[in-house]
Amino acid sequence: MSPFTGSAQPTEKWHHLRLTRDDGVAAVTLARPEKLNALTFGAYADLRDLLAELSRERSVRALVLGGEGRGFCSGGDVDEIIGATLSMDTAELLDFNRMTGQVVRAIRECPFPVVAAVHGVAAGAGAVLALAADFRVADPSARFAFLFTRVGLSGGDMGAAYLLPRTVGLGHATRLLMLGEPVRAPEAERIGLVSELADEGQAPARAAALARRLADGPSLALAQTKALLTAELDMPLAAAVEMDAATQALLMNGRDYAEFHAAFAEKRPPRWEGR
Repeated sequence: MSPFTGSAQPTEKWHHLRLTRDDGVAAVTLARPEKLNALTFGAYADLRDLLAELSRERSVRALVLGGEGRGFCSGGDVDEIIGATLSMDTAELLDFNRMTGQVVRAIRECPFPVVAAVHGVAAGAGAVLALAADFRVADPSARFAFLFTRVGLSGGDMGAAYLLPRTVGLGHATRLLMLGEPVRAPEAERIGLVSELADEGQAPARAAALARRLADGPSLALAQTKALLTAELDMPLAAAVEMDAATQALLMNGRDYAEFHAAFAEKRPPRWEGR
């Protein structure tokens, strides 16, 4: 993500979500608790644009994505999105669906780890937002539901048919995307959809602790690892190992690599610079 923005200025106030910062860790909270954080057109656009801004400014080293109130995110708002799309023509519908996909791409392509803190329901688009994160920390009562076929649409929405088989395998992904049945956190952990199962009510705290650990680590190395994990999903082995070699050669010229050696020799923890 290029840091050069032209005449664009940073957004001072986000209307559809809440953003806080703490020494390199950003927390983005979906803030419509009365609607189980159902997404609107504006919420999608804010997420897309916020992730682009945070990627450009280079001060964020990890991000926590959560939801306010009783659940993580119940998906697209039935009245404000599903109702509105019934009156759109094909060009407008294509623009909307491309925008939702841009949010998922922004999560996957931003140069910092994203940790989803999931409690309660993560349904429809909410389940895909959690899926797109690098880590999913969930309360035992959390449940994921990819509901798209239940409203008469393809289960492959927002990149779900790409990401889910690569996370849980084709068999589980087929079941989840075709049937749209909810999967609770213990089963989600068993099949690999949940990275960490927290104690009840502790997902936000555990996600914040993981984000802090990541933010305090070698951020450039983590950013490159994330980029390679995404880029190499569809590469042949020869291309992947060549990309790995080029990446390592660049990082071996960095300050963090030299700092590790100095810290090892001096028997102290490394002081990572992200350079």
